[in-house]
Amino acid sequence: MFTGIIETTGEITKVEREGTNVHFSVRSNLSAELKIDQSVAHNGVCLTVVEVKDGIHVVTAIDETLQKTNLASWQTGTVVNLERCMVANGRFDGHVVQGHVDQIGTVTQVQEQDGSWLFDFEYDSSLGNVTVEKGSICVNGTSLTCFNSEEGSFRVAIIPYTYEHTCFHQLKAGDKVNLEFDIIGKYVKRLLGK
Repeated sequence: MFTGIIETTGEITKVEREGTNVHFSVRSNLSAELKIDQSVAHNGVCLTVVEVKDGIHVVTAIDETLQKTNLASWQTGTVVNLERCMVANGRFDGHVVQGHVDQIGTVTQVQEQDGSWLFDFEYDSSLGNVTVEKGSICVNGTSLTCFNSEEGSFRVAIIPYTYEHTCFHQLKAGDKVNLEFDIIGKYVKRLLGK
């Protein structure tokens, strides 16, 4: 389980295809601390570390993951958000994030607001996912509060610290992002049969 509080970013240094799988080599200031079999969220996608060497860790994405996330677009130089699993005695600063991306969304607009930024996103609402006003949303692994919540779209506000310490400073209109909708909302929706 994750909280959506990004620890650092990493840079993709190598992309290697093997059958339908893709191995991503990631350089970050966390890589040397990681262990094989450890789960780490990469832009909100829970991936297992399969190798650690020389300040680089390697993770593998299967075809299902590549089709349901934005990982297929990653290439050498891509910067991704990283978060290790929450420790049992840690503070719960974000919200419950599983690292299971529900669908891809698209950045529709970025507005600079004299020290903060507004990001607008749209997504295919026919897949049944919803946001609620002032509810939680996970965008590229980052726990955020959404507003202007409508069917198939929402907005988030990004403070300078988040903008500078995540991959948000690289996002622009048209970019694809990983979306994980609030797990509590998903269960309520299922229980109500909607």
